[in-house]
Amino acid sequence: MNISICGINCDECKFYKENNCESCRICAPKGQCVWGGRCELYDCATSKNLPHCGKCDDFPCQKLIDAHKNENPNGNGIEIENLRKLG
Repeated sequence: MNISICGINCDECKFYKENNCESCRICAPKGQCVWGGRCELYDCATSKNLPHCGKCDDFPCQKLIDAHKNENPNGNGIEIENLRKLG
């Protein structure tokens, strides 16, 4: 699986497939976020030298939950489960 910093499975993402997205692991270090602007989650994880949000002591933080509310109104959806699996 190609899991983003915040838990999105890029291999299953419509945007990734249809728009030749390179995923945040490639784009964000160059300052290019496909969602527009800088990604707060990417910046937060990398500022703590973490490979992804799932490694954070505050996981799952409100910022992560809020980021995925559109996909998962309960804030505990597949992205957070993806990060738990990565451990």
